[in-house]
Amino acid sequence: MNNVYKLHVRLIKIGLQNDPVSLRRLLLSFAAAAPASLPHARSVFARVPFPDTFAYNTLIRAHAHSSPSHSVSLFSAMRRDGVSPDNFTFPFVLKACARLHIGHDAHALIIKLGLGSDIYVQNGLISLYGSLGSVAGAFDVFDEMLERDLVSWSSMISCFANNNFGYEALGLFQDMQLVGNLKADEVTMLSVISAVSSLGALELGKWVDAYISRTGLKRTVSLGTALIDMYSRCGSVDDSIKIFNAIPVKNVLTWTVLINGLAVHGRSEEALKVFHEMKNAGLKPDHITFNGVLVACSHGGLVDDGWRVFESIKSDYGMEPTVEHYGCIVDLLGRAGLLNKAFELVDTMPIKPNAVIWRTLLGACVKHNDLKLSEKAKVKIHELDPNHDGDYVLLSNVYGQVGRWDEKANVRNSMREKKVGKKPGYSFLNEGDMVHEFVSGDDFHPKSNEIKRFLISIIDDLRLDGYTLFTCNALHDVEDEEKEQSLSFHSEKLAVAFALLRFKDRRTIRVIKNLRICYDCHCFMKHVSNKFDREIVVRDRNQFHHFSKGSCSCKDY
Repeated sequence: MNNVYKLHVRLIKIGLQNDPVSLRRLLLSFAAAAPASLPHARSVFARVPFPDTFAYNTLIRAHAHSSPSHSVSLFSAMRRDGVSPDNFTFPFVLKACARLHIGHDAHALIIKLGLGSDIYVQNGLISLYGSLGSVAGAFDVFDEMLERDLVSWSSMISCFANNNFGYEALGLFQDMQLVGNLKADEVTMLSVISAVSSLGALELGKWVDAYISRTGLKRTVSLGTALIDMYSRCGSVDDSIKIFNAIPVKNVLTWTVLINGLAVHGRSEEALKVFHEMKNAGLKPDHITFNGVLVACSHGGLVDDGWRVFESIKSDYGMEPTVEHYGCIVDLLGRAGLLNKAFELVDTMPIKPNAVIWRTLLGACVKHNDLKLSEKAKVKIHELDPNHDGDYVLLSNVYGQVGRWDEKANVRNSMREKKVGKKPGYSFLNEGDMVHEFVSGDDFHPKSNEIKRFLISIIDDLRLDGYTLFTCNALHDVEDEEKEQSLSFHSEKLAVAFALLRFKDRRTIRVIKNLRICYDCHCFMKHVSNKFDREIVVRDRNQFHHFSKGSCSCKDY
C-alpha cells in the first residue's frame, strides 16, 4: 500500500497525475493492492476526466471479489458514460453479479454486444447462472461452447454440486477426464468433493480420495479440510481422523470441521479433546468452532463441560455468544432434562430467542413428557413461525404420550384448517452410481411389495426378541393394526429391509433420511443390528446414528 501512495505522490509532484499512461500504471497498482487500496482508488478514479474501457475494467476487476456492489455500480456508470464494455469487462462484472445473486438480464446484453462466444465470458455466465440456481441456463451455455477450458468444466461441475445435482456433477467430472489435455486442479476437486459430501456416498468419496493421491495433486489445507468434512458427512469419521492426522498444516477451519464431525457422530469426548488440542496448538477458536464443541457436549450429555465452554466464549476470548450458541446450550439443558433451567436461560438471554430455540425447548419437553412447558413453548413458536409442521407434530406427540387424545386430535385438525402439511419422510441409500429412494408409507420403489413383505417378517421375528412397536404417537381413534402398519413402513425401515434383501455381503448399511429418526425406528435399528449382526449407519437431519450389536452411538441420549 505504501508503494502505491508513494507512486501517486510522485505523479502529482511531476505533474503527471492526469497523464493517461501514468494513470493506467497507478490504477493497476491500486488493483494489485486491493482491497485496502480500493477507497483511495475510487477517489483517484473520480478525478479522471475521461475514463476509457481499460480504466473501468481495472476498477471493476479490483472490486469484483471484495466489494462486488461497487463493481456493479462502476459497470452502470460505464454504460451511462457511453464507454463500450469488452470481453475483459464481463468476466468480472459477472463474478460480482454472482456474488450478489443478481444479473438475470446480463446474458441478453452480452449477446446484444456480440460477446456471447468468448470463452471467458461464457465461463462467467456459467458461474452466474449457477449462483442464481438456474442449472438449465448454465448447462445451455456450457453445451453451446465451441471450446472449453478447465475453468469451463470446473464452473459447470460447481454449478451442479452447489444446486444439489451431485450425481450430475460427478458424471460431468468423469466426462472431463476423457478430454485428454485437461487435468483437474484444486478448484475442480473441491467441487467434486462437495458433490460427494451432499450425496453421503462413502465409496465414491474413497474413489475421489484415491484419485487425488493417484494424480499427485497437492493436499493443501483447503483440500484436506474438504476431505475431512466429506468423510464425516459420508458416515466415516475414522477416515476423517486419518486425513486430519496426515495434513501437515491445519488452520482453524480444519480443526473445526473435525470437531463438528466427531460431534455429529456421537463422539463427544473425542471432540472435546480435539478442541483442547487445538487451543494448545496456539489457534484461537471462532464462533463456528464453539458451535461444534457445544453440539458435542449436547449430544454427549456433557452438561458441566458445555457450561464451561459456553462461559469461556466471553470470559477467555472476549466474544459475545451468538443465538446459535444459546441454542446449543438450551439443547444441552433440555436433553439432560433440566427444563426449568433451560426456560430460565431463554427468558434471561440478552438476544431475542428465535423460533429455533423455542422449537428446541419444545422437543425437549416432548422427550421428557412435560405437557405444561410444551404448551408454553408452542405459544412462543406460534408468535414467531406459526406454519412450521414439525411444531404441530411434536405437540401432537406429547398429547399422545400422556393419553390426551382429544387435544391430540385438535392439534391435527388445526393443521388441516391452517393447511399446514406434514413433510413426508423419505430415505435413500447409495449403491454404486445408483440411488434407491424410499418414501414412508408409499409404494415408490419398484420392489415395494417384496420389501414390505420382508419387512413385516423381520418385525415379526424381532417381536420374539422383545421389540415392540411404539404406537402412542398415532391417533387414538385409529385401530391398533393400522397404527402398527403406519409405523412399520417408515422410510428408513424400508431402506434397511431393502438393503438386507439386496446386499448379501457384510457391508455396512448406510441410510440417509430427511427428517429425524423417530423413537420406534431407533429401537428397530438396534434390534436389527443385533439380530442380523450388521452395522447400520443412519444420517438423519441432526446427526449420525451408528447401530451395532444392539446399541447406538448416541447412547439413546
